[in-house]
Amino acid sequence: MFDAPGQLWWQHAVIYQVYPRSFQDTNNDGIGDLNGVLQRLDYLSETLGVDAIWLSPFYPSPDADFGYDITDFKAVDPRLGTLETFDALLSEIHARRMKLIIDLIVTYTSDQHPWFVEARRSRQSAKRDWYMWASPKQSGAPPNNWQSAFGGSGWELDATTGQYYYHSFTKHQPDLNWRNPEVREAMLDVARFWLARGVDGFRIDAAHWILKDPDLRDNPPNTAPRSPVARALGEYDSQLHLYDKGHSDCHEVFRAYRQLIDSYSTADQPRFAVGEIHIFDWQEWVKFYGERLDELHMPYNFGLVGAAWQPEVVRGVVEGMERALPAGAWGNYVLGNHDEPRLASRLGAEQARLATLLLLTLRGTPTLYYGDEIGMLNGEFTPDQIRDPWGKNNPLFGRDPARTPMQWDASPNGGFCAEGVAAWLPANPDYATRNVEAQLADPRSMLNFTRHLLRLRQNSRTLQQGAYRTLEGAPQGCYAYYRTTAGERLVVALNFNGREQVLPLPSGGRVLISTHMDRGGRTERELRLRAHEGCLIALG
Repeated sequence: MFDAPGQLWWQHAVIYQVYPRSFQDTNNDGIGDLNGVLQRLDYLSETLGVDAIWLSPFYPSPDADFGYDITDFKAVDPRLGTLETFDALLSEIHARRMKLIIDLIVTYTSDQHPWFVEARRSRQSAKRDWYMWASPKQSGAPPNNWQSAFGGSGWELDATTGQYYYHSFTKHQPDLNWRNPEVREAMLDVARFWLARGVDGFRIDAAHWILKDPDLRDNPPNTAPRSPVARALGEYDSQLHLYDKGHSDCHEVFRAYRQLIDSYSTADQPRFAVGEIHIFDWQEWVKFYGERLDELHMPYNFGLVGAAWQPEVVRGVVEGMERALPAGAWGNYVLGNHDEPRLASRLGAEQARLATLLLLTLRGTPTLYYGDEIGMLNGEFTPDQIRDPWGKNNPLFGRDPARTPMQWDASPNGGFCAEGVAAWLPANPDYATRNVEAQLADPRSMLNFTRHLLRLRQNSRTLQQGAYRTLEGAPQGCYAYYRTTAGERLVVALNFNGREQVLPLPSGGRVLISTHMDRGGRTERELRLRAHEGCLIALG
């Protein structure tokens, strides 16, 4: 592996997101568990070759939002394991020279968390101010027009105390009041707990929802056209969300988190934080790095997730981030996660390969979502099989399709759980042919393409550290760019078209990989890109 002197691990790593409920079940209850992740570590470290694992929530939860509604921030859900299981998993991840990032849920708790159970007992409760409470208007209506991201009002009336509490997501996830110093200290202590156990970093969930307008002003109506890179959210898009999230005070909170994380960092183990920031205005997005790069190490960049899959739009996302990054800041890219439709379903199998080549060759840290390396597709469900609360409210926005069990082999349930066990979500029926085992045996499979590309990246100083520059003059329907260091020039050429295109190159070169996995060797100063083909070329 190429050693990147001067780079912190998260700047050259490829991060792989594991949604543990859906990765591997080892105790025959149909729910993936931490032992399942442990069992599959060799696949991640050796077969695939990623550098870091982002582990989605594994905390005790009533499953109103499947792991994100938490009743204990310092424990492991008994269905998924124990703290001892977690420690064993972390130890084995480190033994393989990988890193572990865990989800840090900061905006809300479960309504069954002891804090909220106490808070709703009475208006005089010692924990009352730990959450966002407000009295009804004279009409009895909610205090303002803020909405839940999952649809409907974000306010829920508590009959016992006659006040509303606010929830950015489901009514079973009441938002914490981060203006209360006791809340701030309690949540920072959660981070201390996991840092002391040895985790390498956090993915901070719903980061910019953490603080709202203290005056609870109404959001204005949204009359502007939707950004070409933002996913449509239905009714939620009817407002400009100026006051129900992203208040400027949140930057103080992220500085506090950064100071805490830095205090646990050592030369041997630098710690890291990335935030879930759904902001598509680059000037607002970069603020989460901090004026002195003293907040998040990276805000997640979701610009490619909802982007229209057209070369000029994709190029605009890349160039927009490159222009916006402050000096010394490090960028990143994402193409899929547990909240978004599957990459291969959004783009199709051929373009999913093109997108993977893009993701793993741009300047910045890439995050891969489990199963995308084999081209997993969205699952399909009958109404009674839907688990996601968002999907129950509006099937158009359901997230279950991207959370189906990992497809390991052709055995029942795709090898996720034993025969005769009902998985928490049904496996996609194509598991018999689309699975890890089958694709390892096919030299041109999506999995082997991804593996080959990962190894190229791991052994390339240019792909890990090199500069980015757009290659001008690409034919219509194509996007091409340079990655360069003092000793090497690489070109990435992507044909979004369904027909052959000819790309002029500044010199001849050597094809390192094609998305079709059927060519290499020399190419002259004209590169013939077949339909939907992408190539990585070393010039000279």
